[in-house]
Amino acid sequence: MDRGTDRGTPPSLGAGIGAAETVGAGRIPLAVVVVDRDGLVSHWSSGARRLFVIAKEEAIGRPAVDLLPVSGALPEEDEAAPYGPYAAYDGLGPDLESSLDGALSYPAAGRARLTVPGSERGGTGSPSPEERRRVDVLWWAYPLVGPGRERLLVLAADAGGFHRGDADEGTVVERIAPAFALHTDFPGADELARRLPEILPSMSVEEGARIVAQILELGYPVLEFSQNDRVPVTPDWGVARRAERKARQERAARAVAAGEPLPQELADEVEDLEYTAVRERLEFLNEVSGRIGTSLDLSRTIVEVSKAVVPRFTDVAGTYLREQVVAGEGFPDGVPDTTTMWHRVALEHTDEPGRWEDVVPVGEAMPFPAHTPFFQCMTSGEPVLVPRISEEMGHAIASQFEKRDIRPLISNRSMLIVPLKARNVVLGFMILLRHPERVEFNDMDRVTGAELAARAGLVLDNARMYTYQESVAETLQDSMLPHIPPRMAGCDIATRYLPGTLLGRVGGDWFDSVKLPGARTALVVGDVMGHGLNSAAMMGQLRTAVQTMAALDLPPAQLLRNLDDLAQRLGDTYLATCLYAVYDPIAGELHIANAGHIPPVLVRAGNGASELLDLPTGAPIGVGGVPFEAVRVRVEPGDRLVMCTDGLVEVRGEDIGVGLATLCESAAHPAASMDDACDTIIRALAATFSEAGLGGRKDDVALLMTRLNGIEPDHVAEWRLRLDPAEAGRARAVVREQLHEWGLAKLADPAELMVSEIVTNALRHSHSRPVDLRLVRGDTLLCEVDDDDHDLPTLLSAGPGAEVGRGLRVVSTLAREWGTSRTKAGKTVWFELTLPRR
Repeated sequence: MDRGTDRGTPPSLGAGIGAAETVGAGRIPLAVVVVDRDGLVSHWSSGARRLFVIAKEEAIGRPAVDLLPVSGALPEEDEAAPYGPYAAYDGLGPDLESSLDGALSYPAAGRARLTVPGSERGGTGSPSPEERRRVDVLWWAYPLVGPGRERLLVLAADAGGFHRGDADEGTVVERIAPAFALHTDFPGADELARRLPEILPSMSVEEGARIVAQILELGYPVLEFSQNDRVPVTPDWGVARRAERKARQERAARAVAAGEPLPQELADEVEDLEYTAVRERLEFLNEVSGRIGTSLDLSRTIVEVSKAVVPRFTDVAGTYLREQVVAGEGFPDGVPDTTTMWHRVALEHTDEPGRWEDVVPVGEAMPFPAHTPFFQCMTSGEPVLVPRISEEMGHAIASQFEKRDIRPLISNRSMLIVPLKARNVVLGFMILLRHPERVEFNDMDRVTGAELAARAGLVLDNARMYTYQESVAETLQDSMLPHIPPRMAGCDIATRYLPGTLLGRVGGDWFDSVKLPGARTALVVGDVMGHGLNSAAMMGQLRTAVQTMAALDLPPAQLLRNLDDLAQRLGDTYLATCLYAVYDPIAGELHIANAGHIPPVLVRAGNGASELLDLPTGAPIGVGGVPFEAVRVRVEPGDRLVMCTDGLVEVRGEDIGVGLATLCESAAHPAASMDDACDTIIRALAATFSEAGLGGRKDDVALLMTRLNGIEPDHVAEWRLRLDPAEAGRARAVVREQLHEWGLAKLADPAELMVSEIVTNALRHSHSRPVDLRLVRGDTLLCEVDDDDHDLPTLLSAGPGAEVGRGLRVVSTLAREWGTSRTKAGKTVWFELTLPRR
């Protein structure tokens, strides 16, 4: 045969042509080694294990110079090295050590001798001289560039295999040297380039394409037997020639059919081939297992599973999941049927970009009829192998895709469909396709695919369960957090809650605001120590307690005292910190108490300066027996109060003072809105910790920002009413007069009627103290009536002839909102009316 002229397949050592035919009956293992930027081995193929007699587990992570044939590593007589000395020779350009040191920016090739153990050894003990053998190694080294950690790709082979000729044929290779050439110099150049990824370690399509492009640009690895006799390296290395293997299999089949024993050389060869194939499959499965399931994110896991099998095992991989799995919902047990919807969630292939995506886009959902192999797979839970997709089957499959002809994509391809299942439930399936020119899927591939799918199914199920639990946790967390209106009496409010990334997304941080009598607002931020559902449940109890006690208008210090007593009664398992502030927009004052919480930041509107308020710290809620103190702080309209939990300002490894300083600085930055101001604070803190190399936050975060707008004095009107029934008439008159003065004449009639009812009740039930009437004009019209009776009125069902219960029924019907609350001296009954549009 004329070397380099065969148009059927590219010349290769495995294919066995010319001088290379002398090795056809044996096996030339191709070692593939990848070295990272630290000079450590990151990939060690099965060929490397066979050539250098070093197990993969022992090689990964070790310095490459200790394992590969570098010149002058040790003198020939030094027996201290575990695998003996290396020595380069033949003068074929730079030695491999120059490539390993990163000194070369171009590919290099060479030849070296080394001494290895006679058989694979475990541990690090040195083999005795009797256990060693000499190996003549050919090597090629490619420097790699790009975003990954790979720095060097090394290919190597045993040159001795080319010298062991067939004595009967008298063919022995006298000269052989590694070199580089343009792959286009050989027939079948496109096929040569397409199959090059099969030599490389298992990696993503993008990574493989990047390395292949560099190899083709730097020069294809070849062997030179003479100046005009060159053979390219191909994936056929490491296995016997296909034709010879087929002939041996046919001979074995004939012998078995005839009842004859297999010849010893044939039996040994078949056993060796089976052992090698099984071992390589196991190595592939182990590599895939290590590449999938690196996170519990369902979307990322889906992509990992698809990329793990392309191109090493298949050329096209499409992943389908049940609709309920994608939605994070549960689904009924039992076998899927023809109504089950399957979402195409991933598609990986080696064809030109866009060829598949335009026809079968990711995200499409579809059912599968009963006559398809896909339905057979999903209902049986077993792999389905189609050696070649016939024209009839291709037409049947294509009929599922409306107005899209996918037959050119699938015709004559080999197909393997594997179920993705866990706990005997089919979650989805993968469709694997090989190019027509590639070897068909066989029964061993079916077993490999089934094992791969089983591992992928468990990983996907873990991710699915995590996604479902995370959804439940987020729903629970959202249900426990209040929906605070952006505007309350005399103030604007913005909030942020960021779930933690450690120990689940449910935490004990919370914020709240409560409407109080006198147009005041209670502002609360708290943090139950710990994470998880128990912390969230404790947080829900404390938050409800704060709301209840705030409605009683308890002073801040007293409220924290009562909250601490409650925590003691609930148990001593949890502690919590809490910051409670009451803003009085009329008086321009904050009344604040602290229970072990980080202090708030006050940003002054006048000069833009920010400060941490100096408050008595107090002990956390749940400690018990510790007094709490409250302070009053004067504020001006436009000032901003920033309250947050420690998850925003504290990370492990950094002083909390750094976070508090950043909080102060970022809170003072001008912002177009309150929401923008919150986002500015969060970004600033994240950037501070990132620049310090401390990573992201792990704790959840609650942030509450309040702009203290105040209420102008001329927007507040107050009257004191004597305990005389005639004062009800005076109350109606002063309210009508005040509303006309404020330009709110449209509200005079309903306000006068409701004031009359509430004041009449107050005058009737008050004991000795005068009744106070107050109107506050803000975003709404607020009316409050105070008396010294502690019994709260209730809304009664008043019949046509009833003499009581009609007053509050009128208020409930006409008011935008109304309510009652207890005070120190008695109670307050209030209502609000929406201001008319101007």
